[in-house]
Amino acid sequence: MSELIKITINGKVCLGEKGKTILEIARENGIEIPNLCHDESVKEFGACGVCVVEGEGMPKLMRACSTVAGDGWVVSSETPRARQSRRVTLELLMSDHHGDCRGPCGVTCPAGTDVQGYIKQIALGNDREAVRIIKEKIPIPASIGRVCPHPCERECRRKNVESPVSIAYLKAFAADNDLASEAPYTPSAAPATGKRVAVVGGGPGGLTAAYYLALKGHKVTVYDAMPEMGGMLRYGIPEYRLPKAVLAKEIAAIKALGVQMLNDKRLGKDVTLETLRQSADAVVLATGAWKSSSIGCPGEEAEGVLGGIDFLRAVNLGERPEIGDKVMVVGGGNTAMDACRTAVRLGAREVYVVYRRTEAEMPAEQVEIDEAREEGVTFKFLRNPAEILSEDGRVKAVKLQVMELGEPDASGRRSPKAVEGSFETVEVSCVIAAIGQKLDPAGLDGVELNRKGSIAADESSFLTNLEGVFAVGDATNKGASIAIAAIGEAGRAAAVVDSYLSGAIVPYREPYCSSQEPRPDMFEGREKRGRVRMPQRPAELRRHDFAEINLGLPADEARREAARCLECGCFDYKDCRLIKAANTCMDFDPCRLCGEKHKAYKERRLLTIERDQGKCILCGLCVRVCDEVVGKALLGFVDRGFNAAIRPEFNDPVILNDCRKCGKCAAACPTGALKIIG
Repeated sequence: MSELIKITINGKVCLGEKGKTILEIARENGIEIPNLCHDESVKEFGACGVCVVEGEGMPKLMRACSTVAGDGWVVSSETPRARQSRRVTLELLMSDHHGDCRGPCGVTCPAGTDVQGYIKQIALGNDREAVRIIKEKIPIPASIGRVCPHPCERECRRKNVESPVSIAYLKAFAADNDLASEAPYTPSAAPATGKRVAVVGGGPGGLTAAYYLALKGHKVTVYDAMPEMGGMLRYGIPEYRLPKAVLAKEIAAIKALGVQMLNDKRLGKDVTLETLRQSADAVVLATGAWKSSSIGCPGEEAEGVLGGIDFLRAVNLGERPEIGDKVMVVGGGNTAMDACRTAVRLGAREVYVVYRRTEAEMPAEQVEIDEAREEGVTFKFLRNPAEILSEDGRVKAVKLQVMELGEPDASGRRSPKAVEGSFETVEVSCVIAAIGQKLDPAGLDGVELNRKGSIAADESSFLTNLEGVFAVGDATNKGASIAIAAIGEAGRAAAVVDSYLSGAIVPYREPYCSSQEPRPDMFEGREKRGRVRMPQRPAELRRHDFAEINLGLPADEARREAARCLECGCFDYKDCRLIKAANTCMDFDPCRLCGEKHKAYKERRLLTIERDQGKCILCGLCVRVCDEVVGKALLGFVDRGFNAAIRPEFNDPVILNDCRKCGKCAAACPTGALKIIG
């Protein structure tokens, strides 16, 4: 029987065999010490210096992977000195790193979805796996795939070849196929924790928080003021864009996780915040922003002036607001587009959209603008309501101030200014103000609001000023935004709430990701393949009803579209030990050590393995595995100092065939510098 020694690692007393290293004993006792160059298949080397630990009474830091543990030692990888050393080492490594940990699409997505991952699975025909990946961040992909303004697509590098990949429509395609299958993807929840969470608001933010907290094993109850769950997805987005049957299926899947959903429960009326705080271990406020902003011009109190959100909510509840034949929508966002196109479907003969800037400055998606035009909407740019004229208390006309663009404002857009003495009057029967929305604070007794009237929540912990009360989404901080932003924030908040329920709150910290500026050579030789077009119902038909206008992507076209992805992000990101170690460091900033970088290039001299010099950290694992494990010694260090590199130095076809069958070097690489390609 081997002799045992006792060693304390990171405060935990551990038993281990005499002669084993600190790292080996740490692993056997469930303690993780960051490391890069260690692999159990080869001899200890201690090359990278990431696994340093500090021992009590010992003058020097030790490398845990190559230092044999001594009986009675007390060591830690988390002392200030050890952490500082690890941080500097990793900053030096990352300062010379060329590559994108994640594609710009995933980085830009407010929910942080693995876009590259699920797009690849769609290309391969694995829709269920694609949905599994999506649901790591988005619990309602079929709905979001239909309504998201897809900021991911604006950053898609395929645009440097011809046009971006149709990411949002592909998300909906995979999710629709999964929903239609006999057994839609359902994740497994953790064992019950006995903790209770009250979520106020059943919109995208509240549903997301409920979903991820339920998966953590907590008992979640969602309280919502409306007759059905869905929030703005149900009551703020028209049926022709998001069929409520699709949304209902996705909400039912969340409910199936054990989430209790209580409707017609208005905060401050049917249930109080204090009651929820007493009955639950944590409360998440996701009430949304349901109050329409006013136009701010004389006459807007007249009958026939409606708020954009109020108008859309009424229609989605099955009502038919009295709007008459001539409708003017004020605003330039997607809510304005929803309002004007809904007015068309309600029978208005003339529908105008008034916007104080030009079309180029409109925040609405271009596709929404184009589709509105196809359905007969007239746009009046560089116009702003100066006065709403009425007769017998009801809207009769709008006096519009003619505008021109001046200097850029804080958002970077050119500020509109009035052209003195220049006006236009348009006769209308209804005015719909779609210029913004804000929080209705009713029921939020004791919750601190900011100067904008939104809930003041810490942006890292999501905590309000009340103990155990968190807040996310449109109700907080900067106010209303897009649904995917609320989903992303709620997902991050759920992890923080879970840590709070576990006894030690861990605030969210944005993970570090390596990125690089695109270069022309990245796109050379790429075959140009046009972006798929979503089949639609003709405008002359769709403008008369609320049936969904998009007909869905045919399977063969969806697969081809997904195959257009350039796979910009690192294929090994989820398993990369370098980026994992980097994200254990506080205040990690490799830019402070930036200088001249090694030349980045890729080579395929191994035929089946692509070697990326830009990601190589010269740890030597591939060299040692090829030598010590495989017994071939086909790889070696070339040059010295700054220009050192690892290269294959052979041309023998027999050896190349051996290499083709192996791949052990790529499996051992800690950074994704080696990739199997054939």
